[in-house]
Amino acid sequence: MSKIVDSGPYEILDRRFATGRCANGDSRLERLFGDCRWAEGPLYLPAWRQVVFSDIPNDRMLRWDEETGAVGLFRAPAGHSNGNTLDREGRLITCEQGNRRVTRTEHDGSTTVIADRYESRRFNSPNDAVVRSDGSIWFSDPTFGITSDYEGHRARSEIGAANVYRVDPGTGGVRMVADGFGGPNGLVFSPDERELYVSDTVSGRIRAFEVRDDGTLADGRVFAEAPEGAAFDNIRFDDGGRLWVAAMADGVHCYDPDGTLIGRLRVPEPVSNIAFGGPKNNRLFITATTSLYSLVMAVTGVPRVLPPGGVAPHPSEVSAPVR
Repeated sequence: MSKIVDSGPYEILDRRFATGRCANGDSRLERLFGDCRWAEGPLYLPAWRQVVFSDIPNDRMLRWDEETGAVGLFRAPAGHSNGNTLDREGRLITCEQGNRRVTRTEHDGSTTVIADRYESRRFNSPNDAVVRSDGSIWFSDPTFGITSDYEGHRARSEIGAANVYRVDPGTGGVRMVADGFGGPNGLVFSPDERELYVSDTVSGRIRAFEVRDDGTLADGRVFAEAPEGAAFDNIRFDDGGRLWVAAMADGVHCYDPDGTLIGRLRVPEPVSNIAFGGPKNNRLFITATTSLYSLVMAVTGVPRVLPPGGVAPHPSEVSAPVR
């Protein structure tokens, strides 16, 4: 059985948060699971009505079933996986911090390595990924997974920097597209895909880059800066153009398209990641330290359209319930 968190989740900082119906959803957060060490990377699989998410220190991926509420083991070991997304064919793309690579889970359950090196040097610890409509895969590569053995394996950085990369959909070649970060983390395309937004946990900024036709990025502008006490993690857009941000110790932030912080969702644990899902794409799934939470909202995430014939991958059978 899920648990209901007693405190109300909404904090209105600007009237646009209220007029945009951002505070008109559930009055309480629902706790779906609470036995992780550090939960990350929630991803809703619409065809199977399940959420796959990572428990990084425990080196496992879990899945929550929307119809039954059951939580089971998806994969272990999981390469200290972090962020997850789907490609244009509905295959699971996973950033494996411990294995220092980005992988794809095929429809038959096998795993394909998408990228593990840049110019013959191993990545630091890929963190989050997003797929553009042309099939290119973009991912962040901070050093969080190599600074200790807690979320990966302690090691030196072979690249010597923390960057954002793009994998070409045709050749599979890897290109560095943005640098100058302290710790690049969450990334997401604007609804029209003309900009790429990247959060930097170390600098406390979200930068927005213009995406050129050749897949390169123009110099980034600062979209938002974290308030004191907050640290940005991953980011997601709703269909009203508002950016929702996992702000760790400060809950979930909501930014107007002009960059104004207009509201917050209060969460009882430090937040790591967020993802829209559910049959109507208006259920926000939140990973926060030990737990997976959800909130059915009056706003809707940007719709994700698969190509004709594209389907979500079928998760492997649950081997055992997680207790």
